[in-house]
Amino acid sequence: MMMMGLSASQARQMSLLAQKNDLELTAQQINQERLRMANQTNELFNLSSNLDPNSRESITLNLRINAIQSLDKALQLQLERVNTTYKAVDAELGSIKKLIDKSIDSIFKTFA
Repeated sequence: MMMMGLSASQARQMSLLAQKNDLELTAQQINQERLRMANQTNELFNLSSNLDPNSRESITLNLRINAIQSLDKALQLQLERVNTTYKAVDAELGSIKKLIDKSIDSIFKTFA
């Protein structure tokens, strides 16, 4: 009976580890996209600094900058959700590890 519980716990642990790895990859991809957008925004700021602030080109660049900044805020919120889920998965992994350790100790006491 204890072996079944141990097997189920180990299966859950493996599932959580896979989910944790997926979340790490997602967070990394979001951060890379945010960095790319920050570089793009910086380039647009540099271009607009050489223009008359009231010119059509400057206004167009500022609109693009604002759009990129809005996308960045959405990505930031998405990253916060990923990080929150990551913390929950990590906490559950800690609980599962304790459960597995306890099951192993119990099994060894039974057969000792």
